[in-house]
Amino acid sequence: MTFEHILVAHNGPIVTVTLNRPDKRNALALGVMLEMIEAFGQIGESDALGVILAANGPVFSAGHNFADMAGVSLASTRRLFEVCTVMMDAIQSIPQPVIAKVHALATAAGCQLVATCDLAIAADTAGFAIPGGKGGLFCHTPLVAVGRSVGRKRALEMAMTGDPIDAATAADWGLINSAVPADRLDAAVDDLIHRATRGSAESKAVGKHAYYAQIDLDQDKAYAYAVEVMAANAVTPDAQEGIASFLEKRRPNFAPPSRQAH
Repeated sequence: MTFEHILVAHNGPIVTVTLNRPDKRNALALGVMLEMIEAFGQIGESDALGVILAANGPVFSAGHNFADMAGVSLASTRRLFEVCTVMMDAIQSIPQPVIAKVHALATAAGCQLVATCDLAIAADTAGFAIPGGKGGLFCHTPLVAVGRSVGRKRALEMAMTGDPIDAATAADWGLINSAVPADRLDAAVDDLIHRATRGSAESKAVGKHAYYAQIDLDQDKAYAYAVEVMAANAVTPDAQEGIASFLEKRRPNFAPPSRQAH
């Protein structure tokens, strides 16, 4: 499918989705988000093993498009943020690992987008902010994702001050996995996505889903859930193949991914 606002490119088992509205600072206008939902839905049902989320232009993403919110009704703004939530959920619900490749500034819902991805690497020239605290619209929805990445005090510092943090600080706080020199960004992202997609694709898909299902549960409930998931998966063909290959000191031979179950 051809998209207007994003690019989708396949390189073997890895798919790159690129925000492609550099003249609009890759703002997450309604049309952009709808295309993202469609693209990630298609990728989730494909045999791709991993996804890189990138952006063209001088800004990774400036967040929501204020033109979509100027002078509109409550129903319109509610739909906008509901669509944004569906987009964020799509990234976490597909079976493949998704890594954000952040080359420049990511603000508001753009920062939320980075925090939502399973993994993220940024160039040392990138920055991150949820700047609503400086203006009249607090970053309520971005704070959901950011607060689940960096902890309460740091998330509230970002939200209340609106001040940007640099890539090194974002890595230290846990918003991203690492910050690297800009000329090493492509290589670092390629290395991590290939390491994150090795092994059984089926096992990893279940693992990603289970992680998000248990992470906000109380510990007792999280363990009860994880025990059932792990026990059920221990008897799957890929798990048994992994166990057998370890005991027999050989390389495992996993089946290609089957997305019908996800």
